[in-house]
Amino acid sequence: MQQKNKVKTIFHMVTIIMTILIILFILYGLKLGIFKEKEILVSYIQKFGVIAPIFFLFLQMVQVVFPVIPGGASCLAGVLAFGPIFGFIYNYIGLVLGSVVAFLLSRRYGLPFVKKLFKEETIEKYLAYIKTKRFHQIFFLGILLPGLPDDLLCYVAGLSNMSLKKFFLYIVVGKPFTLIFYSIFMELF
Repeated sequence: MQQKNKVKTIFHMVTIIMTILIILFILYGLKLGIFKEKEILVSYIQKFGVIAPIFFLFLQMVQVVFPVIPGGASCLAGVLAFGPIFGFIYNYIGLVLGSVVAFLLSRRYGLPFVKKLFKEETIEKYLAYIKTKRFHQIFFLGILLPGLPDDLLCYVAGLSNMSLKKFFLYIVVGKPFTLIFYSIFMELF
């Protein structure tokens, strides 16, 4: 039992440290203005050289957990910085990891935490779906189709009775379609 408490304490400490680091990174990025335009973001990412993919994965995780960067813009930045194939791969991995973190944070800290990140009326709209038998279908469509608030949906799923296993399956299967759309659509414009 004491071992279980130790693991729980370590997990909480890591969560707190990562949250602080993410907030500091966002504040730093906002101060530098790297989130204003995709060209600035791409240029900033490329400055990291060989570790740019790791930085970008972290950036994609952050933009799901703390949605201050428009998802479409960061997806396009990945494609522009790394090309369509590696951009897709890095986008996919980062977004899947960020989605899981958002789900777990919501599951752990509940509605008060989610209300600090999103407008209450938007949250209430999607919370109403939890009570329906169709929530899983609605969630999957929200992940599958571009332009929907998938970051918020990850948090709402964490408030539901959806299992982590099912959540992960929906994200892994649904996310590529949105990324392919963003990659193709954004490349055209």
